Amino acid sequence: MERYFIKIRNKKVRVTEWGEQSHPVIFCLHGLGSTSLSFIEIAEILQNEYRIISIDAPGHGQTEPFDEVEEYEMKAMASWLKEVHQELDLEKFYFLSHSWGSFVALFYVDAFPNPVLGSILLDGGYQTKRLGNQTVEEEVAFYEKDFEEALESWETFIDVAVFAPGARRSDSLRLAGVDLALKENGKFYWHARGRTAASIVRAMHKDETADLYHRLPSNLLLLRATQPEHMEKQRNKTASIFEKETGARVVEVPGTSHMMHWDRPERIVQYIRNQWS
Repeated sequence: MERYFIKIRNKKVRVTEWGEQSHPVIFCLHGLGSTSLSFIEIAEILQNEYRIISIDAPGHGQTEPFDEVEEYEMKAMASWLKEVHQELDLEKFYFLSHSWGSFVALFYVDAFPNPVLGSILLDGGYQTKRLGNQTVEEEVAFYEKDFEEALESWETFIDVAVFAPGARRSDSLRLAGVDLALKENGKFYWHARGRTAASIVRAMHKDETADLYHRLPSNLLLLRATQPEHMEKQRNKTASIFEKETGARVVEVPGTSHMMHWDRPERIVQYIRNQWS
């Protein structure tokens, strides 16, 4: 694993990379509140077959936040990401994305389809806000508060903020957990701040992926979670709309939460190999 920085628009962007330069490229984009190490176990398994490149998104990890709220909007994010790919000299790549990263990925594929050989969405991009049960104001207020809360110890942070109760753990995932912590005055905070989270939530409400469905390529693969069960009705509804309007394949991955690549990394790798072999 190699970690380094590039500069985009005079701001630092941290890149994490696995595998050989000669291998086909999988470019990874994490979800809200995560970092490039979100994909660590997937990358460790695939690094002898692919070159895996993952970034800390703006305002996450060690990538500097945007100055303006509008820069987090979907079309602006897609344009920024194009600059990242140009700086990394990526002519062709497969796109692996999670959660909010999948929303951005779909706007990218719509705007810049040529470099993308295929896309796999990990439980993201299909949860249209129009069919949600929260207003933008309610959701923004929640994330602004949640991302600014502090915990008193590292043990509490890792047990409460990083891993859900009963969630699978590993040494690699604990390393990814370290990436999520910001320590100040003896307390542990989420590395991404409330302003970043609020800006992203506003962007997801403003720019709906559902408006792109009819224009997207049908070679998309959406892997969707099945847990918790009380969310299954809503997941079924929005995933069915996504499948019908895009023509893409939607696969339920049994026994997985929203963090499906942490729950069952070997299963996710199997889908990647089957889709892109």
